[in-house]
Amino acid sequence: MNTKDVLYELRTKHGMSQDELAEKVFVTRQAVSRWETGETVPNTETLKLLSKLYNVSINTLLGAPRQLYCQCCGMPLDDAILGRDRDGALNEDYCKWCYADGTYTYHDMDDLIDVCAGHMAKDGFSEEQARDYLKQRLPELDYWKRHAELSDGGQFEALKKQLIDEINALRIDGMPKLEKLNALVGQYVNLAYPLPSGAAVKFLNDETTYLGNQLETGEERCFGVLANADFIMVCTYGCEGADPELLLYKKR
Repeated sequence: MNTKDVLYELRTKHGMSQDELAEKVFVTRQAVSRWETGETVPNTETLKLLSKLYNVSINTLLGAPRQLYCQCCGMPLDDAILGRDRDGALNEDYCKWCYADGTYTYHDMDDLIDVCAGHMAKDGFSEEQARDYLKQRLPELDYWKRHAELSDGGQFEALKKQLIDEINALRIDGMPKLEKLNALVGQYVNLAYPLPSGAAVKFLNDETTYLGNQLETGEERCFGVLANADFIMVCTYGCEGADPELLLYKKR
């Protein structure tokens, strides 16, 4: 799709007139009209405003001329799984799992390989094939090439260690010792917990990236752990998140 068609489609999808859009991105109605006829293309700063307004990447606004890949894990990207900068802007270089609110969530390549290999093994790869591929692919990506430059000096890893220590100190009956916390996107772990009234409630934001893990017990139910700088949550659930039970929700 051409840029002019993308811009027209997004404006009409959001129910805005050309005048209304022009006011929101600080241009004239005539400028919007010229975009939609293909006479001109928005400048870089205007594209950033349109990206925030429509919640799509600049790549999408320009008709998706590039296939985007996460520069940390190598995953193909689309707008739904892009990470975000600290100001909320979409970042076209990373997925939600590797980069959240301006923070890089993986600083050890082996940890990332452990996580990715497990997922790839479910998609037709053997775990050995997945590991061999990732060991070759990840060092080619920009994040790992620039890791020393982009590193936060160990602050995020220190937060993960502190959270792991706090969670293990809770000594929840039957829960195995927590060894690792991985990046988990809210929409995939936001279970609805039943209330005594019969209603169900969710505690997470689908768009937020949290730290968590699933702990197997050898029984039918697993323990689920989620946390960030503000809270710790522990639950149990059956196969594929069935019949969840909230055990603990603790503000930090």
